[in-house]
Amino acid sequence: MARIVVAGSGAVGASDAYNLALLGADDVVVAERGELCSGSTSRAMGGVRQQFSTAAEVVLARESIDVFASLGAEYFRQVGYVFLATTEEGLAGLEERRALQNELGVPVERVDPSVVNGLTTDDVLGATCCWADGVADPPAVAREILRRAAELGVDVRENVAAEEIEHDVLVIACGPWSAELGARYGVDLPIRPLCRQLLETSPLPGLPDDLPMVVEVETGFHFRRRGDRLLLAMGDPEPRWTFDTTVDESLIPDRLERIAHRYPPAAAATVDRSWAGLYDMTPDAHPIVGRVADDVYAACGFSGHGFMQSPAVGRALAELIVNGESSLDLGPYSLERFEHGAAFPERLVL
Repeated sequence: MARIVVAGSGAVGASDAYNLALLGADDVVVAERGELCSGSTSRAMGGVRQQFSTAAEVVLARESIDVFASLGAEYFRQVGYVFLATTEEGLAGLEERRALQNELGVPVERVDPSVVNGLTTDDVLGATCCWADGVADPPAVAREILRRAAELGVDVRENVAAEEIEHDVLVIACGPWSAELGARYGVDLPIRPLCRQLLETSPLPGLPDDLPMVVEVETGFHFRRRGDRLLLAMGDPEPRWTFDTTVDESLIPDRLERIAHRYPPAAAATVDRSWAGLYDMTPDAHPIVGRVADDVYAACGFSGHGFMQSPAVGRALAELIVNGESSLDLGPYSLERFEHGAAFPERLVL
């Protein structure tokens, strides 16, 4: 019998299994019903930021950043995350969030938007940046953490469903598929899938190696460099609450128009590749982390932020399972909060 089975091999499941092993759990299995790291982590944008709108989210990201940095430039590059405001309302929101982030020890600063060479800034009223934030390779990070977990004795199994393995403790870390697994154990996880798509441009010779992630606050349009190309992302005009990951190609001209305006060096770009992935959304855009039933724990519902928060979540949940308490306050992420009508406090869902 496996004492602890972690369902899901993405960044969150990998981190939890690794931290369980670090804490001395001696019979841990990662069960992936498909190929390893083939779910949402494999389709992620790869942004890693600490600039959230609520203290709970800021703390999870803050406690994760050093782990990413320790992996080295092969996995994570601290090129910064620049937020641009083009309205007075947007600028006020940036400043309000910057004050909270600074109070929590995150080094977010006001910057001149022209700090990003080539950026169109004549319509920008103000900008903030955290240079400790950056961009990563999500599936590569998850595979590396799984490799380290296996070195510590974790049994990593591919094409095996968690419910097929006998266990004393189950950890549900299946992203948008977590509600389905939770229901098998009588747990109602209020998670639904939101389809989000990414576009990869044609090669753009001469892209700066240190180009930061750039985000328009008002529109949510954002882009980053990956190799000699740019990745473009933005929410759909109407949210797509579905497991269907078909790309809506009708949106491509709009995204190319936006990148041509905001970053003229990419004005001639076309889209070479596109794909869609799934956010595991909760009603308040905060994750569910903690005990959800007898011998059942959850780490899901990250609403698009699971990868960037996975180091802290993995450690905190492992501490709770092994030691009975966590060094981080997991209260904001309890399943019980929805019994009291949770609002939607996290406003920076990109």
